[in-house]
Amino acid sequence: MSPDFLVNPAVFLIDTVFSLYIFALLLRFLFQWVDADYYNPISQFLIKITHPPLRMLRRFIPSVGRVDTASLVLMLGLQMLSGYLIFVVQGASITFPALSLWAIVQVLDLLFNVYFFAIIIRAVLSWVSAGAYNPAVSLLYSITEPLLRFSRRLLPPMGGIDLSPLIPLIGIQLAKMLVLPPLQQLTTLLN
Repeated sequence: MSPDFLVNPAVFLIDTVFSLYIFALLLRFLFQWVDADYYNPISQFLIKITHPPLRMLRRFIPSVGRVDTASLVLMLGLQMLSGYLIFVVQGASITFPALSLWAIVQVLDLLFNVYFFAIIIRAVLSWVSAGAYNPAVSLLYSITEPLLRFSRRLLPPMGGIDLSPLIPLIGIQLAKMLVLPPLQQLTTLLN
């Protein structure tokens, strides 16, 4: 059995473990940002699993206004560590500036995907389970409502149909097309 046989499973394992924790950090950051229900069971779970490293980081990295900078630094740091480990396992090399920019691109892509799918799920749930309470749905509404409230001002409901999710969905897709490719090209140039 050649060592190359183990590369893909190792990359998968590294990516999965780090991505799940970074996802938890991003959700915690977003829930804090939008003042979601702190006592929601999902919020409490995210707080418990992300609190130990954040408690240490907050000693050195204070929040800036409403922005939890310790969460941002931890997300980027973990994404950089994940990328570094993946590149090492694959036998590739990457410079520190390229790795830093790569981490930023990965976190931005995750942020765009979280909002994109959250808006789609919210739209679907509004058709099938209007009025049913669920802790996850409550948090979903908390993070998507600021975007949808803004888009409802631009595109009010027409004939009983709320088309306001279209504006942020189109905006997110445009942002992914306009922001991420130039950053990815810059990452390649810095390497």
